[in-house]
Amino acid sequence: MLSKLFTDHPSSVGETYWQHMGMAFSFAFAMIGAGFACLLHGFFPFLFVKTGSRTITGLHDRMVTNRSRLHQADDAADRQQAVNWQI
Repeated sequence: MLSKLFTDHPSSVGETYWQHMGMAFSFAFAMIGAGFACLLHGFFPFLFVKTGSRTITGLHDRMVTNRSRLHQADDAADRQQAVNWQI
């Protein structure tokens, strides 16, 4: 029962616990780095002009767009397998 707390969400996005931890850490480090860049940009507007927006766009692509593509590919594979069973 307790293990479900650690595995339900990662499983819902097609990852193991360890894969999900790795992805979460990679997002965290990217956001921390972009946050520092944005702080510096506030003081020195000529530095890191596009870093924040570029990081947000990249993270969105990794989290939403690519995951949607993976689920679409899984769905297509499931449909193909169902067709193969009918033949």
